[in-house]
Amino acid sequence: MDNNLLVFFIAVTSVAVVIQAGILVALFITVRKSTAKMEALAADVTSKTLPKVESVLAMMVELRPSIEALTENVSESSTLVRNQLGRIDATLTDAVDRARLQVIRADELLNRTMDKVEETSEVVHKTVISPLRQVNGLMAAISTGVDVFFGQKRRHPKNGDGVSQDEMFI
Repeated sequence: MDNNLLVFFIAVTSVAVVIQAGILVALFITVRKSTAKMEALAADVTSKTLPKVESVLAMMVELRPSIEALTENVSESSTLVRNQLGRIDATLTDAVDRARLQVIRADELLNRTMDKVEETSEVVHKTVISPLRQVNGLMAAISTGVDVFFGQKRRHPKNGDGVSQDEMFI
């Protein structure tokens, strides 16, 4: 039985090897046909695009000096613009610093002025208004004293009931 089994496995293995060989031959034929088609397509693409590429390359060769000059001009222009922007930045920074300094000075001046106005107001109040009030009070007292002395005491008007207006509120 072992012999029959060995023959069976050898037969199955040889059938599998033959099938694999057939698959490999089919793959080889398919790849060969695909390669032929790809080569034909590549030749077609090359024949159609090569003249266009050559004309573009010829145009690039003709335009190369102009492109180089343009590139150089753009480079110089960007350098000039960068330098000018640096100058403008420095100028603006200086102007902002000066403006800030002037604002600080103006604020200090305004604060000092307001302090002086307050001090002056206090001095005027102490030296002018307070003595004026005292003199006004003194003059009122003298006026009342003179009126009483000369008998010109003011009488309060009475309402219709015979009661003075000041007494009505008491």
